[in-house]
Amino acid sequence: MTEQEYSDRLAQGDATRTIEDAQAPSCDERVVHLDNVRQVQLEILSMDEAQRGAELFTVLADPNRLRLLSALAKQELCVCDLAAGLKMGESAVSHQLRVLKSMRMVNYRKEGRNVYYSLADSQASELYRSISTNLCSSALFSNFI
Repeated sequence: MTEQEYSDRLAQGDATRTIEDAQAPSCDERVVHLDNVRQVQLEILSMDEAQRGAELFTVLADPNRLRLLSALAKQELCVCDLAAGLKMGESAVSHQLRVLKSMRMVNYRKEGRNVYYSLADSQASELYRSISTNLCSSALFSNFI
């Protein structure tokens, strides 16, 4: 399907645009610029680094986990309070917190029978703040909101 055909279908309401539908332009002439390739190769993530990054993005791709991070960015909260605030079951909240803890994004402490969670450190806080800021202001996300 050509871009024009796709645009026509969108205009008629027959299709919706997704990330997978976006077509990136490519070179008409295949020429490798070796100097550029050599420079960029020094900066490309190793496979291990890329795998860890992909795992982090996978964790952050869940809307409930982002909602938990947004609550914990404000203050430390117990599981009961998080469940009530997010209108989720405590077991579902606990499951999502376990995933966040496995990525070292949250810490917990026990006080009597309650378990309180908080963002793990300034890196977790900064990561959440960056996501939150960019959700509203970035052209990167504006096509999908």
